Amino acid sequence: MDDLDRAIINTLQAGFPISDAPYAQVAASLAISTEDLLARLQALLADGTLTRFGPLYNAEQAGGALTLAAVQVPEARFDEVTAIINAFPEVAHNYARSHTLNMWFVLATETPQQQQHTLAAIAGQTGLQVYNMPKLKEYFVNLKLEA
Repeated sequence: MDDLDRAIINTLQAGFPISDAPYAQVAASLAISTEDLLARLQALLADGTLTRFGPLYNAEQAGGALTLAAVQVPEARFDEVTAIINAFPEVAHNYARSHTLNMWFVLATETPQQQQHTLAAIAGQTGLQVYNMPKLKEYFVNLKLEA
């Protein structure tokens, strides 16, 4: 990642313009062409530097629900359980951890009831206990990449 890639990521984290040509607006603020901006974003996604590029919504304000959940997965079943959990469209992120609870995932649902249903379905399909850890307080963490 070079200085321009860092500037692109930092700029986009600060907000995405709502306009007829948002990419052109961002590109102009970085003094690059829209084509260069799009090519760099595609390269950052392709090489795994970025895993996702898209909007972040406050699910609770829209009537939905978010939660962090964890599972203790036997090492021999890790790939199998990962596939089961990742098959749920409500799973936003899934991470391996060096902890007794070695798989953590974020669940985003349209309603709180759907959250409980999905957690129960994951437990049923995996045969494992799913620990639901809803947020008690929200913190904003802003990542800025130094040039």
